Amino acid sequence: MRTILKNFCGFGMAALMVLSMPAFAQQKALYERLGGKGAITAVVDEFVARVAADAKINRYFAAAAGDPARLASFKGKLVDQICAASGGPCTYAGKNMKDAHAGMGITGAEFDALVGDLVGALDKFKVPEKEKGELLGGLGPMKTDIVTRK
Repeated sequence: MRTILKNFCGFGMAALMVLSMPAFAQQKALYERLGGKGAITAVVDEFVARVAADAKINRYFAAAAGDPARLASFKGKLVDQICAASGGPCTYAGKNMKDAHAGMGITGAEFDALVGDLVGALDKFKVPEKEKGELLGGLGPMKTDIVTRK
């Protein structure tokens, strides 16, 4: 009886510790649930293609799109930013969003068009709603640093 009680108490303490952990600590990082760097890179490639075809906002990306080295750098920074923001091992070394978009005069409607292009890319790769919501929720606060005109 003593052995059974000792084993139960040991199990009970472990179960109590796991149950008392916040739910987010029990699941994989968003980075892993998105599929890692390869999956993020595929989404970024699709996203950038959608932005390039989007007449509402593609003028902001024309210079990068016209220079293969600059485009590769832009995509790499975007992958690193999403990777880092989702709990992955990457380090984003680009400018902060306020400095990167200073003087561009981006409107709320243009920002929303960009988000729509990202959602379209995520949908193409069938990213689940939960992960899509977490990613967009993490990127959403950047809007105040990017949008500078009505």
